[in-house]
Amino acid sequence: MTPPADQLPAIIEPGALTPMPTDTRLVPALIAAAGEQAGWRYVEFFTANIRNPHTRRAYARACSRFFTWCEDRGLTLTTIRPFDVATYIETLQQTHSAPGVKQQLAAVRMLFDWLITGQVVPFNPASAVRGPKHVVKTGVTPVLDGKEWRKLIDAIPTDTVRDLRDRALIATLTYSFARITAALRMKVEDLRSHGAGWQLRLHEKGGKHHAMPCHHALAEALRAYIDAAGITEDRKDFLFRTSRGHTATALSDQPMGQTDAWRMIRRRTVAAGIHAPVGNHSFRATGITAYLSNGGALEHAQSMAAHESPRTTKLYDRTQERLTQDEVERIRL
Repeated sequence: MTPPADQLPAIIEPGALTPMPTDTRLVPALIAAAGEQAGWRYVEFFTANIRNPHTRRAYARACSRFFTWCEDRGLTLTTIRPFDVATYIETLQQTHSAPGVKQQLAAVRMLFDWLITGQVVPFNPASAVRGPKHVVKTGVTPVLDGKEWRKLIDAIPTDTVRDLRDRALIATLTYSFARITAALRMKVEDLRSHGAGWQLRLHEKGGKHHAMPCHHALAEALRAYIDAAGITEDRKDFLFRTSRGHTATALSDQPMGQTDAWRMIRRRTVAAGIHAPVGNHSFRATGITAYLSNGGALEHAQSMAAHESPRTTKLYDRTQERLTQDEVERIRL
């Protein structure tokens, strides 16, 4: 069965898109009505132009919603004007947050650019439309302070290989500023000796590799886990794997997924008596905040976190929040 228009596959397998793109189960009816060239160009925007599976799904949903809205108003692909796009964006703002609206506008704008280069439409009706203003200076990801983080780690026992795996994964996310996807893609060989210490090789977005010196505490946690798991020689296999059954004494050969990691983190934080909604990304933010709080330079944090812009790194910095609280407490009456 062909996937519906707003659910194009995250990973394109051979033969997954064999039906002709005039099939409205695969592309919106408004696109299909514009002919086969338009249909193929629409499909290729997601399959050939967007490599990240999460972005692909989000943009496919956004474009499908927009063209369904246009179709309900009797518009065709070539009669959509900036006024129509602006009206759609105004409508979205009534039910969606500013970041969500900006993402949907970006998806439509990029798709029309793609259709222009494919000579399907003559101009981009979304190019002149402005999205809602949205300025973010501080991120919303929950961050643990030093005492909370240590409380979490100390609450995880060291009795089983699963315990050691969980401690090692949390330490990896914290001390290397790793994204959860980068950490879970690591192979055993990605922990390598480097001079007098160790180095991690993280598999970042877009197929990029990012080398990060290994903090001594992280090296200890990883070595304890690897030795207990007996995977030292499994150089080409995944480092963080699911555990078999309910005994927690053996690992499978399957890598942990993001959902596996999230469930583990939620279970461990609750067991430690931490009730903040901590997730996979919290430890990246916790590590960056701890680094900056102890005098680390923003430009070095940016490099360590593999951020393109220092503004992105600054979103993870919660030191200003703590400074403000300390200063407020100086108001003594």
